[in-house]
Amino acid sequence: MSQKFPAAARLHSRPEFDAVQDRGRRVSARYLTMIARPNTLACDRLGIIASRRVGGAVERNRAKRRLRELFRRAGPLDAGSSGRRALDVVVVARPALVAAPFTAVAEDFQQALGKLREGRS
Repeated sequence: MSQKFPAAARLHSRPEFDAVQDRGRRVSARYLTMIARPNTLACDRLGIIASRRVGGAVERNRAKRRLRELFRRAGPLDAGSSGRRALDVVVVARPALVAAPFTAVAEDFQQALGKLREGRS
């Protein structure tokens, strides 16, 4: 898999974020909150929210890099090949995410994404 995070795999505009936050399903975990909504595209898209509560610019950027990497590792971005419906996902980072071990954050991310894909909260 390519190491790049393509533009097609990102949520870009405020209306896209708002649509997911207003009409999506929410799952809370220790290090993050994940909100997802099915989209009509052929691939999953990710949006990240890291507020100042997470920390300064360095901490916020580290949190975003970690979440992007977890999204890349979550599996193929192409929903059509796996028979599942593509999602728009917004991840809200919590302050503890920055200092937590990557494996613990990865476990939280996978569990939350799994719950959203299965359709349970």
